[in-house]
Amino acid sequence: MEKLTQQEEEVMLYIWSLEECFVKDIVAKFPEPQPPYTTVASIVNNLKRKGYVSAKRYGNTYMYTPLIKQSEYKRTFLGGVVRNYFANSYKEMVSFFAKEQKLSAEDLKDIIDLIEKGKEE
Repeated sequence: MEKLTQQEEEVMLYIWSLEECFVKDIVAKFPEPQPPYTTVASIVNNLKRKGYVSAKRYGNTYMYTPLIKQSEYKRTFLGGVVRNYFANSYKEMVSFFAKEQKLSAEDLKDIIDLIEKGKEE
């Protein structure tokens, strides 16, 4: 799976949220000032070339659907971040965010609850 640029990731987030969409639908999701239609169309074509979306022709336009699940993308690239920046340790990553005050004690309790619930299933 090829890493996406920041612009491609942003467009993919909109495509994942829409599930099926046309370029005009993606443009409408952007806050003002919205990027030009042609810019978004170019990004979507890159995503198609990289295998992230499929295109189905409708008249003179295309409807796009994701081929890669958002969870699959997150798992692949978050794993790389953990490997490259946190010595392959999720514990180190969580510790970093706690020290940087990006996670509260309440957040950590919620994470522990999720982990414990996962063990029960």
